Amino acid sequence: MFVMELSYTAPVEAVEEHMDAHLAWLGGYYASGVFLASGRKVPRDGGVILAGGVSRAEIEKIAAEDPFTVAGVCAYRITEFIATRTSADLAAVREAPLA
Repeated sequence: MFVMELSYTAPVEAVEEHMDAHLAWLGGYYASGVFLASGRKVPRDGGVILAGGVSRAEIEKIAAEDPFTVAGVCAYRITEFIATRTSADLAAVREAPLA
């Protein structure tokens, strides 16, 4: 599983110009089951996405396709972790610990 933390590299006004495209991009990955949760950080200087079911290479490609990334208004920090415990609602994405 991945925590995709994005930080704005441009003023929020510049980010807002690409919001519709970003939301459409998010929607596509929710529909495919890759994205599990997302939202704005507080204070509003970026956002966070929880994602799973893909490789590190795939998640980096997905981040590179974000309209925010393409427009140069954000940068991603991607952290991979093993989700060995989850709520019942996220049981399908639990992973076995590495030996």
